[in-house]
Amino acid sequence: MNFTGNQRKMYLLALALLIVAIALACTWSLWRKSSSAPSGEASPEPTVGRTGEADSSATPAPDSAVSGAAEAPEATEQTTASTIVYYQDNDGYLVPVMCTVPMEDGIAKATLGMMVKSAENDMQAARLGLRTVLPEGTTIDLDIADGKARIDLSEEVLNLSDAAAEANMVSAVVQTLTEFDTVEEVEFLIGGQKLESLPHGTDISGTFTRGDINLESSEDAAGAEAAQSVTLYFPSEAGTVVVPVTRMVYSSPDINTAVLELTKGPSATGSLENVLPAGCGLIDVTVEDGTAKLNFTKEFADIALNSDGGRMALKALVLTCTQFDGISAVEILVEGEPFDPGEGTLSVPTFANVADTIVYDYIQTQSAMILDE
Repeated sequence: MNFTGNQRKMYLLALALLIVAIALACTWSLWRKSSSAPSGEASPEPTVGRTGEADSSATPAPDSAVSGAAEAPEATEQTTASTIVYYQDNDGYLVPVMCTVPMEDGIAKATLGMMVKSAENDMQAARLGLRTVLPEGTTIDLDIADGKARIDLSEEVLNLSDAAAEANMVSAVVQTLTEFDTVEEVEFLIGGQKLESLPHGTDISGTFTRGDINLESSEDAAGAEAAQSVTLYFPSEAGTVVVPVTRMVYSSPDINTAVLELTKGPSATGSLENVLPAGCGLIDVTVEDGTAKLNFTKEFADIALNSDGGRMALKALVLTCTQFDGISAVEILVEGEPFDPGEGTLSVPTFANVADTIVYDYIQTQSAMILDE
């Protein structure tokens, strides 16, 4: 795309206005949440260890006394917390996103509240290129005790359009609640009543534990009864987030299998993007002192031709590898020779998707495209 001098100035002005609008939207959202009355629910503290690695600063400090507190600096009151919200993209893939919210009692209920369709929540989701999963007007009652979250959703959830929307809602709620380390299972009530199923047939009669996310279709997983699951990460079609996908495999679900499955690409029935360039093959995978060394054929070098320099694809590759115990870093070889894809591209992300980072990266990418013209 070619721009005249005036067109470039107008685009940069529009980009600046977009940044200001996002900043104002975030400030308004935080003010609204901090000024609202706190929920009476005694909610667990959030954890981000189940869908992506995080450093210890990403979660609120525990309430227990710190060893050696007499020597520690004076504690300051924490005003925000990190929590994991499950949105969906335009093709129905569930996408976990780490968001920052005001610190308050009942943060689990507040997190679910961010997933309800509303003008404010839809704006927050749209700036990430995603959508909310709970119908407009849905109210939520939540009780957490002895590892079980009992959630009572209002009857608006009976008006979802089809079985796929129902299944996505149930899965998103279960995934969100089981991100909290005090929740192991989830039970659903609708309008205070225990139902066997939702109108389009989605079973909600029992209790739910954390399960596979974005399981590939039965056509892709034929004979899955004898298979095991492995989680792969692929960039979304829009290139703004990475999406976890569950694939059934017939070999050991380890790093060798996971990287080999990445070379096959995403399901043909979906809309996700390839991690590796066309024609790229895997030569071997070795693990040494916590570092996974991935040796690819020469086509891997073409990853730099991606519009973002291959950063999202490399992020998906790193997340796929570092989900396995004992692997904390990734190195790339091409035909046996060390390959440097660029500064920071192989660093382990704090989490699969971080809201502020998604917006920042999008603005940076768009700015670079204009300035490079």
